Amino acid sequence: MAAIYLLPNTLGQDNFDSIIPKDVVNIIDNLTYFIVENEKTARAYIKHLLPEKNQRELRLEILDKQTDPLDLPHFLDPIKKGHSIGILSEAGVPCVADPGATIVSIAHRKGIQVRPCVGPSSILLALMASGFNGQQFTFRGYLPHDKPIRKRVFQAMQKDIRDGITQIFMETPYRNGKLLEELVATLHPETKLCIAADITLDTEMIQTQTVAQWSLDLPELHKRPAIFLID
Repeated sequence: MAAIYLLPNTLGQDNFDSIIPKDVVNIIDNLTYFIVENEKTARAYIKHLLPEKNQRELRLEILDKQTDPLDLPHFLDPIKKGHSIGILSEAGVPCVADPGATIVSIAHRKGIQVRPCVGPSSILLALMASGFNGQQFTFRGYLPHDKPIRKRVFQAMQKDIRDGITQIFMETPYRNGKLLEELVATLHPETKLCIAADITLDTEMIQTQTVAQWSLDLPELHKRPAIFLID
């Protein structure tokens, strides 16, 4: 039975063999149709995993900010002919802080089987390694840049951590330094802050300290993919 497979990607260019399960590689090997965010990087990823796979046979649909929502149902047309489709993330897993959820929603409405595949999620890996409450947590995604709204979000997060709810969020890598400076200036000195950067890469850094401790020595995070958690 044809299905949609949610395919993980690595979180960087290191350690492909230890990060992507062999079962996922086998699934990709048997797929021709893919929904991807970027054709060039998707093809490079598939070629790295499967050097012998014929790239000319691949059929890739692009799902990004420019994609017309009216086109999305047609992305699933191969299913009607019995062909499974893979949704491939740029990094980590699809549909979590990443495109793909709309396609999956359409698939459910059409009665198409959706099969998530095991792979790295920076959000969950950071939570696992933080030492924070993994029973109750909120993922806030990218924080808003509008200052009044951003201030309200910080206030809401600080209320939630008083209630024991871990807060998880992220920023565009080139803005990481500015965000960290803002966290140190805004949060209570005894608030615990975990910074998880370059997860699964050779340069991985995951460390939890109080805001006061971080203020003494801010790490260099410019252009390093990072997840921030407070508790």
